[in-house]
Amino acid sequence: MKEREQRPIGPVAGHGQSGDLCVARVPLFQGLDRTAQLKVAGVARPTRVSKDEQIYAAGADASQLIVVHAGRVKLSRLSVGGHEQIVRVLGPGDFVGEAAFLHGGPPDHFATALSAGSLCVFRHADLERLVAEHPSIGLRMLAAVSQRLGETEDRLAAIISGDVGSRLAGYLLSLPTTHRGGQVLVRLPLAKKDIASLLDTTPESLSRQLRRLQDAGVIDHEGARTIVLREPELLRTMARAN
Repeated sequence: MKEREQRPIGPVAGHGQSGDLCVARVPLFQGLDRTAQLKVAGVARPTRVSKDEQIYAAGADASQLIVVHAGRVKLSRLSVGGHEQIVRVLGPGDFVGEAAFLHGGPPDHFATALSAGSLCVFRHADLERLVAEHPSIGLRMLAAVSQRLGETEDRLAAIISGDVGSRLAGYLLSLPTTHRGGQVLVRLPLAKKDIASLLDTTPESLSRQLRRLQDAGVIDHEGARTIVLREPELLRTMARAN
């Protein structure tokens, strides 16, 4: 990430203020008490990003841990033919850069802001000092890397199976839910083309699968982004089919 003007991001920039600390949202730092979290926040560099802004590119010298404080960030790779494959989407409290911190290599993906937002950025040199002072940070970092490896293996198994329907079912079940009159609702956080990329399929195939689920009474649409999960148990059965 290029150096940017560090504009205040609410309590994060104040470091000593009470309220919503960026680091308090992150599992990496949740094992620390409030005093230690304030100290960690003191070395964070608050940074604002604009919608569609590239935060860093594959191969860049990005020796930093990036925590999303507000907004969403997509991580993606480009195929030889120039096709974008979305690897992961980060929301508030999610972070990236811990793998590069552990192995020292440059990122193999692009990071782009999906919406205007704010980040807390830690230089790896500062992170190394924090890990030395608070070993629990290192243990949680390893746990995060291990969990993502497991998720990657599950996703690879789903892709190999070639079953777009089961991948879609699992994705819908992974979204935050709201309840209304006995109904379970989810809101798609991305455009359908981006969801298709995340599920390693085409927008056309994704649309066909959504129509099939709707025709079968498993889901229903409310507007462009809201989906009613009418048969969550059936979706779970489909997701387990892999």
